[in-house]
Amino acid sequence: MAIFQSKKYRSITDAGTFAARYRVFLAKHPFLLFGLPFMSIIVAGSFVLTPATAVRYEKHDRRVRQMTREEELGVGKSGRRVNIREEYYRLAAKDLDNWEQKRVKRLPGEHDGVL
Repeated sequence: MAIFQSKKYRSITDAGTFAARYRVFLAKHPFLLFGLPFMSIIVAGSFVLTPATAVRYEKHDRRVRQMTREEELGVGKSGRRVNIREEYYRLAAKDLDNWEQKRVKRLPGEHDGVL
């Protein structure tokens, strides 16, 4: 019975090429040629993407900002001061038992939900 060689046959023309030398060096040092570039790309990508995500959150912060109490209530030159006691008594004086449900007017082309 014939014994097969454990090494692949490579012709003499293939032995001198860059791919052949790379393949041999990769077999001897797999982390140096495969793992190290992979990990360096991951780390470099983290540093490259950090400013991009910072720009995203800065844009969000510009759009959504903390409002003061006066801005929330719409108090300005034409706004009115709101007193919580006055608002309570004004709402308490309303008759909440007699009310009528009214439909909201829909935009043109919008489905009104009526079957």
